[in-house]
Amino acid sequence: QVQLVESGGGPVHRGGSLRLSCQASELKYTMAWFRQAPGKEREGVAGLYTGTTVTLYADSVKGRFTISHDEDKKTMYLQMNSLQPEDTAMYYCAAGATYVVLKPHSWSVWGQGTQVTVSS
Repeated sequence: QVQLVESGGGPVHRGGSLRLSCQASELKYTMAWFRQAPGKEREGVAGLYTGTTVTLYADSVKGRFTISHDEDKKTMYLQMNSLQPEDTAMYYCAAGATYVVLKPHSWSVWGQGTQVTVSS
């Protein structure tokens, strides 16, 4: 079973930046970032096919967030710029979907999450 460990979250002011990391015991072909704010459903943020340049982003983060990965380090990243209070959530990495889709039920492996809090 693949294990995923997220890191890099924390408090940040509006307009600031953070880079999240997802350390994997092994990279799967499909990997993604999701987030869940209190009282809301988990939503997809971005996903990718490892070993390719193919990525997918939610409309709400396009132009602000960048997903990437390093195969040698078995790590996926999420560079988040121009953060807004509405980006506040627990961020999770996921792996193992058949295709990269930003729907939580399609993914079989999840990390424990890292909290991102954006203050105004």
